[in-house]
Amino acid sequence: MKKTGFIHGALIVAFLVVALASIGNTAYAAETAAAPAAPAAVWHYLGAALGLGMIVIGAALGIGKFAAAAAESIARQPAAAAQISGAVNLPLFLLEGVAIIAEVVVLLIVLLK
Repeated sequence: MKKTGFIHGALIVAFLVVALASIGNTAYAAETAAAPAAPAAVWHYLGAALGLGMIVIGAALGIGKFAAAAAESIARQPAAAAQISGAVNLPLFLLEGVAIIAEVVVLLIVLLK
């Protein structure tokens, strides 16, 4: 599997988990205001916790793959270390940024519930 395919897969899984966590909010929209809160109404917290965990795991795996590839490339061609590290920095920052945005979305779902 290509490295970019792995990262795209991890990001897709993270966003699917965030989407599933937000779907739980609509399942209880039909309840009346006078109805007591059911224990099942807190499932979105479990979904958010699983989503945050999967986001962090996916980002960690992606960053680990990038760092391992950069270290291997620098070990093979030490003269190109500056170019390799410069080319690796942008995707690392983008991957970390996507993970942070996904975490903020999940936390907003929990806090605005």
